[in-house]
Amino acid sequence: MKLSNEKLKEIYYGALYFEETEDGYLKANQYTKPQMDYFEGAFEMWFERCDASTAKTIEFISDATKVSFDYKIIWKGSEDSFELSIDGLATEIVYVKDVELEGTISWDMPQGEKNVTIYLPADATVLIKNFDIDADYKNVTKNEKVLWLGDSITQGFGPLRSYQTYVSVANRLLNYDILNQGIGGYIYDNKSLMKMEGYNPDKIIVALGTNQYGDENAPQVVEEYYETLIGIYGTEIPILCITPLWRGDSEDGLPVLTKFCEEIKRIVGKYGNIKVVEGFTLVPHLSEYYLDNLHPNGLGTESYGRNLVEAIRRIGF
Repeated sequence: MKLSNEKLKEIYYGALYFEETEDGYLKANQYTKPQMDYFEGAFEMWFERCDASTAKTIEFISDATKVSFDYKIIWKGSEDSFELSIDGLATEIVYVKDVELEGTISWDMPQGEKNVTIYLPADATVLIKNFDIDADYKNVTKNEKVLWLGDSITQGFGPLRSYQTYVSVANRLLNYDILNQGIGGYIYDNKSLMKMEGYNPDKIIVALGTNQYGDENAPQVVEEYYETLIGIYGTEIPILCITPLWRGDSEDGLPVLTKFCEEIKRIVGKYGNIKVVEGFTLVPHLSEYYLDNLHPNGLGTESYGRNLVEAIRRIGF
């Protein structure tokens, strides 16, 4: 059963809106056009990555034994993966480095009804068409609608596996309906915060700061960021602030980073609807948990995601 692009949209998660290309591919966007225009004028790295697939998912329930789709990669950064997950367990991996820029991915699946999740690459921009399932399917049910704001770690760089980003790990337990606006290299920058017409999240998670902790004006821009965020979404919507993770790439910088984390906690403490999870408590302070002593690897993102879920449940976010 080949799905039309309109039907595919119903099981495609992580998009603010979709566009269809002239050659029939479906492109999922997580930023509005004005936001993307801002990134284009501000910094090329942000603009490239604001368009990435950020481990978006295609999810459904079915007793199908085969699934396939045509893909086109129009940009790639780090070469992570397309992945198939059955009932929460990764069963097939296709690495971006091993495939052509355009082609077809086909996977066999076990007999019986199952929850199927397909993870798209986190650090590449992938278009999809001709999605085919060899049986009927049902839509999944999601929990709260959550806007997730962050930098490269939130976008998914580090584990080099779309299934294994910390957001993916956490969301297998939380089952949020996510809009992931993580961008490699991003900072607390209120200029990209704009009202997204038609999108009203139930909760917001912010994981920023590691790219600017040494800047003299960092506390001021953090203040401006949360003032703008509250101005758009109000004081009733729950917001979670994750302070920066431990970094092992500069021992001299750790006291500065620690002080910055305290400044962030002070700033968000003014708002009754913002709760804090301390990033230093989420990933062990050991190089074995990091790709480069900055971005958690697969071991680190597993720790990050699971510890974050425990913290979210503990503080009642």
